[in-house]
Amino acid sequence: MSYQVQNSLSPHHDGSDLYVSNSAPKIGDKITLKVRVPNDYLFEKAMLRIYHDGEPRIFEMKLTKKGAVESWYQATVEILNLQNSYRFAFIGHGKYEYLNARGLFDHDVHSNNDFQIVAIPANPAWINSSVFYQIFPDRFARSGKVNITPDWAYPREWNLLPRGRGKYTGQELYGGDLYGVQEHLDHIIELGANGIYFTPIFPSRSNHRYDATSFDHVDPILGGDKAFQSLIKVSKKKGVRILGDLTSNHCGAGHDWLAKAKKDKKSKERSYFFWDKSIKWGYVGWYGLESLPKLNYASKALRKAVYEGKNSIVKKWISPKFGMAGWRIDVGNMTGVQGAENHHVEVMRGIRNAMQEVNPDTWLVAENGDFIASDLDGLGWQGAMNYQGFMRPFWNWINRNPEITGGFQGLPFAMPKINGKQLVASIQEFNSSIPWRSLTASMMLLDSHDTARFRTVVLGDIAAHKTAMTMMLSYPGVPSIFAGDEIGLEGSWGEDARRTINWEDRSGWDVEFFAEVKKLVKLRKTQDALINGGLRWVSVENDYIAYLRESKKQSILVLVSRGPINATIDLSSYGYRVNKTLYGQEVTGEIFSIKSDAAVQGVWELK
Repeated sequence: MSYQVQNSLSPHHDGSDLYVSNSAPKIGDKITLKVRVPNDYLFEKAMLRIYHDGEPRIFEMKLTKKGAVESWYQATVEILNLQNSYRFAFIGHGKYEYLNARGLFDHDVHSNNDFQIVAIPANPAWINSSVFYQIFPDRFARSGKVNITPDWAYPREWNLLPRGRGKYTGQELYGGDLYGVQEHLDHIIELGANGIYFTPIFPSRSNHRYDATSFDHVDPILGGDKAFQSLIKVSKKKGVRILGDLTSNHCGAGHDWLAKAKKDKKSKERSYFFWDKSIKWGYVGWYGLESLPKLNYASKALRKAVYEGKNSIVKKWISPKFGMAGWRIDVGNMTGVQGAENHHVEVMRGIRNAMQEVNPDTWLVAENGDFIASDLDGLGWQGAMNYQGFMRPFWNWINRNPEITGGFQGLPFAMPKINGKQLVASIQEFNSSIPWRSLTASMMLLDSHDTARFRTVVLGDIAAHKTAMTMMLSYPGVPSIFAGDEIGLEGSWGEDARRTINWEDRSGWDVEFFAEVKKLVKLRKTQDALINGGLRWVSVENDYIAYLRESKKQSILVLVSRGPINATIDLSSYGYRVNKTLYGQEVTGEIFSIKSDAAVQGVWELK
């Protein structure tokens, strides 16, 4: 039998510092790997199986600490390779079980789900204690300092809703700008966020700016380079980092590169694109769109322009002069892939290396919509927008509104309704295929500029929304709150969700919800177990789940339900009892009950 999802205590290991002495070793370093085993789990020998130069090697583990309910076993090994895969085996009379990143199994398992360590420098430490705030620049705040109406735009009054699908989609301009963001930085800081992720800020011919006409400067409609540099300066003083958004996969049809390529077939820019006479406009567009010419990374000149060159796009904006804290890569999974051409890995690692050269203290996170585990092997993107391993399954579990855009599933039917075990199984499917460091550097989100608003997903159920915020802000990864979610903004799909914030009349704000989110953000940034802790599932039921976040300094229990529950949580087998309530219902002891007529949340410090 297998134990991928279970409520009983079983042997455990993850990539956190409780179990791994050094998660970012150099080749030749010796590291200690630990496993925690319940005392009632019977076996004769514990073994560590790790690959050395492609060949599995076996090391017997030694008992190092005997506890009242659990004991610790460890082995020390030398790191010989850049990428290192390992698992544990428990051998006994009639027992032969493997523990890998997916769970405990009594049959042979594949190395794809082994635990992984990558022998490269650690990700920037600031990532672990960050909470980002995602801003769609046209819709956050309007300063009145910029009065530019481009020929492609349909100006829109600030407090009107987007008009929906049609000729205005992508063309309605509300006039938000970077001066407006600077004027309302205090709101972001009051929330507790210490990072801003901007969707693209480069010039374009749309309100979303994913069709850049230049990567050389900030869109004048947003206030241009002057407004951006002012915002960076003020944000830095206030301890807020700025993450940019780069379309490495394509540019816009109005880009100078395409104009030069059309004008001169011998130009270097000609090599930047895929040309096809069978297509009406003569070149390949992303998803067949004329407006988004696909970039061809067979071109060495393009690679130099995007990331290799001294003044490349990637390097320029994270340089000290401009000061971005990193990049979010749009459709990262498609970058470098077109027909028989596949330069994806080279480009992905090239962008990573370019960033390391200029500023190793930056973050590289990619939209990886149709998740490919190898993209997060530690050598490419540091993390992904965690749709696959969190947002999608969470939407399916808390499902209140199944018809809403398929739950961003990419499937042409209503999103499924799943139970707690299916939720955790989906999560573990994702987690078990990547190094721990890639999970903790991935962006946690409930929604984004591409999806419905979560308040609409749960049909206005505030308790269910609190459950979602509690889990997002207590789970491994970098939480990202879409601007307006903290005050209860709604929206049924991407453009509809890109609503403005009414700063003059705040009567529509859910101020009580805002106060709750502030509490949760503060916990996420101040509790060591939430910053550095591992992940163990304590209880996985249809309607609620509970999990542990444990670090060297602290242990925390989190419980969330999707609706009414009457549950009893027993921590006695873990040797824990509740010491302090950090959020939610006050409870004490090793065993406690939670009863609620609505979705409920709790975060407790353990002793």
